[in-house]
Amino acid sequence: WDRFLGTFKDEYIRRGEKRLNYQWQVVKATDYLAFERTGNRQIMEKPFGANNGAIADLLMAELAEGKGRFVDQLINGVFNACEMTSWALAAHIIVQPSHRALPAYDYPVIDLTSGDLGGLLAWTYHFMRPSFDKVDPEISRRLRHELQTRILDPYMNNDSFWWMGRNYNGRMLNNWNPWCNSNALMCFMLLEDNRDTLAKAVHLTMESVDKFLNYIKADGACEEGPSYWGHAAGKTLDYLELLSDITGDKVNIFNEPMIKNMGEYISRSYIGNGWVVNFADASARGEGNSYLIYRFGKAVNSEEMMHFAAYLLNGRKPYATMGNDAFRSLQSLLCCNDLAKETPKHDMPDVTWYPETEFCYMKNKNGMFVAAKGGFNNESHNHNDVGTFSLYVNTIPVILDAGVGTYTKQTFGKDRYTIWTMQSNYHNLPMINGIPQKYGQEYKATNTICNEKKRMFSTDIAAAYPSEAKVKSWIRSYTLDDRKLTITDSYTLDEAVAPNQVNFMTWGNVTFPSLGKIQIEVKGQKVELDYPTQFKAELETIQLDDPRLSNVWGKEIYRITLKTEEKKATGNYKFVIQQVK
Repeated sequence: WDRFLGTFKDEYIRRGEKRLNYQWQVVKATDYLAFERTGNRQIMEKPFGANNGAIADLLMAELAEGKGRFVDQLINGVFNACEMTSWALAAHIIVQPSHRALPAYDYPVIDLTSGDLGGLLAWTYHFMRPSFDKVDPEISRRLRHELQTRILDPYMNNDSFWWMGRNYNGRMLNNWNPWCNSNALMCFMLLEDNRDTLAKAVHLTMESVDKFLNYIKADGACEEGPSYWGHAAGKTLDYLELLSDITGDKVNIFNEPMIKNMGEYISRSYIGNGWVVNFADASARGEGNSYLIYRFGKAVNSEEMMHFAAYLLNGRKPYATMGNDAFRSLQSLLCCNDLAKETPKHDMPDVTWYPETEFCYMKNKNGMFVAAKGGFNNESHNHNDVGTFSLYVNTIPVILDAGVGTYTKQTFGKDRYTIWTMQSNYHNLPMINGIPQKYGQEYKATNTICNEKKRMFSTDIAAAYPSEAKVKSWIRSYTLDDRKLTITDSYTLDEAVAPNQVNFMTWGNVTFPSLGKIQIEVKGQKVELDYPTQFKAELETIQLDDPRLSNVWGKEIYRITLKTEEKKATGNYKFVIQQVK
């Protein structure tokens, strides 16, 4: 352990020392019920997460020091966890037969967090069993029993968890699949001594992850956005590394182009200075995990990713990581020295085109970067945003995608699209005949193309709108030259019943110097938006009370609404955005 932890040994011990007097928190019945009663997830998740973090810190501290100083307090944490009815979150337990938030004692749910804690406690059992047995063998016996009944048995015997993709009916699969499967595989690898059972379990995980890899696109884009890359592509890396280990490298698919594409998506989606391309529920802020990106780059032989990982360190030395994910923490330690020697660099091509996911990134030599999308309105963590775009100038977002607020019951319930951040009228899109886009698999882009040489992206967004929009075609295109971004809308309606309006989301300082011109200045970057004079420009202030949004954008953002008085069945609009001094 001294050799393995190296210079980080003292840091892990210091973190553990801060937990020696930690007061283990009780997750009360009313904490679970709060999710049902108010929609608030945090009341249950905060104390639970704090306990799990303490277990992780104490485990690493004891492994680092090895003198038994942290064992009693670690036992307290393990015992506390074993006494809980469930390790799943209140927001996720509702898949149990009662569909209620209070956990049933006889229906163990495997979700993201029960899997995470299961993995952490499996490593705890693996490393600490001899130390626990010196205190009382009942501790290890109880822990092994809980891991069997909460993770191993339900994984083998309960086909109903949607993320498994068993009895697959074509439904959406997302980061849950590799995340839960990597945890399950890790638990079986650490705990299961029966070779036949282990082989069956490994094969079940392979069948399940295969469904995920078949569902997502071969171009490798993460339709959930960069915030979810670490959980989707990143957990796929964890899973595939574990699978390679347990099969003696007989099952290794790291040379598949799709896996490399999945990895490099994260470097392509990074704009700079902590800003990323954020479609769907992703945040516009995020730097990524240098260790995870480096590991991925090494696994798929991507110089781009390894350079990018070093670039994100920004001159800092590699640092000790510890979350509740013991496997990632241990794997990170293995690559520290190599990462420290890597050349920091972030080079991107002028155009990155994901033809299946229909994401397009374009940049010019003067610091303008455009991200646009086609797609459909039932993507994972979906927003109704077919055809939208974001514009960055010298890394700063100028025309933005707001992202998503704090997750509540409403976020993933029947009322999701009553939340303004999910609606197309709060993205950079038109309202056609006064009608916004609609949610559903059938509401989609068509005829989506990217001309990489001309730096042009075009898509027909008509099918993303419901029938009451009465739209035959609406071709939205983006062309980026060395000086400006040109946005055109060319449309044909079945009938013009209401004036069209076109929205742009922004922040900073917005002024209207003259008819047909809007100036936006954000953090020293200034652009002018030229629009057709038949439009009347209005500015709506959107107050951001939710910290998940205000931590990114500040207290408010703005919606520029361009409204036309005329009602025409066919027409063309042209908008030009260029930098100004």
